[in-house]
Amino acid sequence: MRHQAMLQTVGARVRALRESRHWSRRELSTISGVSERFLAQLEAGQGNISLARLADVADALSTDPAALLAGASAGGQREFIALLGVRGAGKSTVGQQLAERRGVDFVEIDGLIEEAAGINLTQIFEVHGEGYYRRLEREVLARLLADNRPAVIATGGSIVNHRENYALLKGAACTVWLKARPQDHWNRVIEQGDERPMAENPHAFSELRALLTARESLYASSNFVVDTSGMSVAEVVDSVASAVDSTRRPGALLP
Repeated sequence: MRHQAMLQTVGARVRALRESRHWSRRELSTISGVSERFLAQLEAGQGNISLARLADVADALSTDPAALLAGASAGGQREFIALLGVRGAGKSTVGQQLAERRGVDFVEIDGLIEEAAGINLTQIFEVHGEGYYRRLEREVLARLLADNRPAVIATGGSIVNHRENYALLKGAACTVWLKARPQDHWNRVIEQGDERPMAENPHAFSELRALLTARESLYASSNFVVDTSGMSVAEVVDSVASAVDSTRRPGALLP
């Protein structure tokens, strides 16, 4: 299982880097000397590539095998902490304070996506659609994780719905779901001064509850779950820090 997770991580990184160059598999095959069929298996997390072949692929993508493998082997200490959850989970607030405490960078994936696209998220989905958003998500994740500089990452709430992008994240980062009740999510969004969910959609709260239910099992597959209900930001930061520094089993629910 650990071996498979490593293959999925490497495969997702190869695909993201290839697509960031707008190359087809055939083009990467020509440049690297690795067959197109094997590249397809590799990107799907099914190809057990040799170090020599991996070096050829990495060289073609202007990187190195160490960058493709960074954080992919289970058991080593992971330098990335990725916070998961829907809007109102507290990913930005908690992430910023956690990063400051640990002396590392804080990064918001959606912000990097907007920078790469040159437009905001709403425009990305309206003009280009979800497929374009997912491609940019893979690209910015691959670049961030290959950089190997420790960071706290606030992810887009829907990353868990995309198998390959989520596998890329999980392979290199310690993932933490900031779990909360639907009402907590709702109140936090309103407290931030955003009343649009209520004003523009009278069914928004019901849809929020349905969304949380639909994603619960995906979020719960993260390394750790921190239930933030009734906790202050400082208490959540403490719990997340304790979680990632512990050796508890994946999916452990922390107070």
